[in-house]
Amino acid sequence: MSKKLWFKKNREELESELGVSMEQGLSEEEVLKRREEYGENVLVSAKRNGIISMFINQFKDFMVIILIIASIISGFLGEIGDTAIIMLVVLLNALLGVIQENKAEKSLEALKKLSSPIATVKRDGRRLEVRSEELVPGDIVLLESGDFVPADGVLFESIGLMIEESALTGESVPVEKETKIPAGEEIPLGDRKNCVFTSSLVTKGRGKFVVTETGMSTEIGMIAGLLENQKEVRTPLQEKLDELGKVLGIGALGICAVIFIMGYLQGRPLLQMFMTSVSLAVAAIPEGLPAIVTIVLSIGVQKMIGKNAIIRKLPAVETLGTASVICSDKTGTLTQNKMEVTQVYTYRQLKDIDEVNLSNKSEKLALKIGVLCNDSEIDIVFGEENGIGDPTEIALVSSGRKLNINKKEEEQKLERVGEIPFDSNRKLMTTVHRDGHKYKVFTKGALDFLMDKCKKVLIDGREQILTDSIKEEIRKVNYEMSSKALRVIGFAYRNENQMPNKITPEVIEKDLVFVGMQGMIDPPREEAKVAVSTCKVAGIQPVMITGDHKITAIAIAKQLGILKNENEAIEGKEIENMSDADLTKNIEKYSVYARVSPEHKVRIVSAWQKKGKVVAMTGDGVNDAPALKRANIGCAMGIAGTDVSKQAADMILTDDNFATIVSAIEEGRHIFDNIKKSIHFLLSCNIGEIVALFIAVVLGAPLPLLPIHILWVNLVTDSLPALALGLDPAEPDIMKRKPRDPKKSMFTNGLGFTLIVQGIMIGLLTKIAFQFGMMQNLAVGRTMALCTLCFSQLAHSFNVRSSDKSIFKIGIASNKYLIKANICSALLVISVTVIPALRDIFKLSKLGFMNWITIILLSLVPLIIVEFSKLFKDEETKEPNYKYSYKIKSTDAK
Repeated sequence: MSKKLWFKKNREELESELGVSMEQGLSEEEVLKRREEYGENVLVSAKRNGIISMFINQFKDFMVIILIIASIISGFLGEIGDTAIIMLVVLLNALLGVIQENKAEKSLEALKKLSSPIATVKRDGRRLEVRSEELVPGDIVLLESGDFVPADGVLFESIGLMIEESALTGESVPVEKETKIPAGEEIPLGDRKNCVFTSSLVTKGRGKFVVTETGMSTEIGMIAGLLENQKEVRTPLQEKLDELGKVLGIGALGICAVIFIMGYLQGRPLLQMFMTSVSLAVAAIPEGLPAIVTIVLSIGVQKMIGKNAIIRKLPAVETLGTASVICSDKTGTLTQNKMEVTQVYTYRQLKDIDEVNLSNKSEKLALKIGVLCNDSEIDIVFGEENGIGDPTEIALVSSGRKLNINKKEEEQKLERVGEIPFDSNRKLMTTVHRDGHKYKVFTKGALDFLMDKCKKVLIDGREQILTDSIKEEIRKVNYEMSSKALRVIGFAYRNENQMPNKITPEVIEKDLVFVGMQGMIDPPREEAKVAVSTCKVAGIQPVMITGDHKITAIAIAKQLGILKNENEAIEGKEIENMSDADLTKNIEKYSVYARVSPEHKVRIVSAWQKKGKVVAMTGDGVNDAPALKRANIGCAMGIAGTDVSKQAADMILTDDNFATIVSAIEEGRHIFDNIKKSIHFLLSCNIGEIVALFIAVVLGAPLPLLPIHILWVNLVTDSLPALALGLDPAEPDIMKRKPRDPKKSMFTNGLGFTLIVQGIMIGLLTKIAFQFGMMQNLAVGRTMALCTLCFSQLAHSFNVRSSDKSIFKIGIASNKYLIKANICSALLVISVTVIPALRDIFKLSKLGFMNWITIILLSLVPLIIVEFSKLFKDEETKEPNYKYSYKIKSTDAK
């Protein structure tokens, strides 16, 4: 059965096309036939990677492949120790990656959890309870308050039916359902009042619908399909490490070729030159870098857990550091996902809820009617309000509680003895209460419907005739409140001397006295306002994407500082009429996207990405899942978030706090800074090794370092300081910078030139030390070369902590891990020169006092030269974006 505009069809058309009688339902025989045709009413979840698949994926990185090739060549040449060390590093890196990924993937299959386990249906004229998986198109389903909708369908009976659909549409309040066919062809999901959708919750009333779509054909199923079609987006860090691996790989092959050709032309033995070439290639590749990156990311992940964020894949925590756009869902992410009364109106008095005065009879009565003409309850659980019932009614009870009007206490004083439930046609609810020997009628509902039932108005505690001019004033205030995106409820009453004979709308809902109105909204989180401001200071564009109405989205966005004027907002129906090219062209004009569908969200994220932006997407609903997966990094909410959104996301915010993403961005920037410091350190040091060896080959002199020396330096002496640099404290202005451009090379802003110069300096110092030692013999020369190389690198590790700030300004001891790492590395270097057994293995010699003095003096040269060069760097050339920061603060102040 093809997808149709079922919401446009009347009862007769539905019965004809679905082959069913609304009164009798399907026969059991027909159900079995259709189940064979359409399958079970379940959603197909994505297949998880197994442990073996996860493990294999760890070896797809270009740098890891280069390392494996290097280890194979080393083994072929008989250097079994070198091979073992390299493979140990590679396997450790893979193991850490698998452990982290497997931890994050242990969530239950999300998509299957959305189906209601039991559905009440009518088959062969009988009412039955069946598993929701057994439903087929054409089934007649009965709904009551508290039920989950088990399939998509069209209503043919609705009695006060209200359904909460925020997980699908993003609308924060329950939708009043009706059987009337909506006008127009292109109707958004949230406006299809005669339809029900899988996974939504019935909050009030009852109804009957005919199933039109099941399983993967439902709206939720279509989203699941979108989720399957979204390709994984590689993170900026993965791209940069791949780029680095290719550069190093090509460089290593180039070095091998050049050295081999030079040796051949010099008439050296071919085997010797091949081994020398491989040694230089190994020197070019920092074997410990993949493990260091993995460890630094793992530490970042652990930090984020302490900050209420769970990272599902290691590179994701760094990606946030490049984020230039955050596309956020509104309901439950930027807002509290609960209705809250903010304003109360009585005649000519519009007040914030905190300003209400209970000594004013009109204001007190407006709150009391809201509490008593109400079917919801509020329980206090661990000191917090836990509402049960319709969110709008919960808000009314809560507003009364704020001013000590307790529902249970009021019900003891005024016992409910009759009621007329809310009806979507009347838009009113009425209750009757015994007040001693008399009775009170309380009515609440939509203002226009309520005003037609009123004859009087309560002014300063006295009843007066409700004139047309007074009605006009009240309607103006209602419009004013509605323009602020407030959901407005009106209140009225009537006194009765005796219990009414009939509790019907015609008898009860007339000659009422108008009291006032309460305006409510799903309020923005206070911490979200701070987070939005911080994002703007950091050069990050916050964007709201919601399925809610445009007027509501604009009001919330203005409060949060996301939007300044209404021209920056656009609706889904406008996006629908845009081509992808037009949307990409105009995408930066808008910061609020309202009344959008899941397909629109994916298109919006893609359009920002085509503009070269790194997009982070936050959300909690099923409707957010495809966009979460399409974004560079998806952030799902841990408490209110659906399992589908969590499965699609890279990061889960366990406190549902939008502000947590700011901490994640800061940590992401911090991690990238530190990885960049580690790479700077390792590559400049490795270039030093290459320079020392290259000079020797060119001059036809003995090699100052043997292959075992190079591996010792790379895997032991270099790795500890590099890891400690990965734990360097964040710089104070880290959130005042513009986001880095992910397209730019890791070696921009002069870093490539800097590390080459520093590498040449270390290499020359190593060669100088070798020449000093050669005055005694070859073993002493190599020992001095090895020690100078190691100690100059350790001194250099302090240089790379900042490109422009002096180490004395930062504080030598501000990174205690680096101090400890350097001490350990120094002891390891000294050990191979003073312990006879190790000295023999490494083919080194014992050194004298003057040898050590020479080594120490040469090793301090990098620190002295780099520190001196920092004096000439102008700090004003940096771009911390203070000017932009000032503008944001000024706007907030206004």
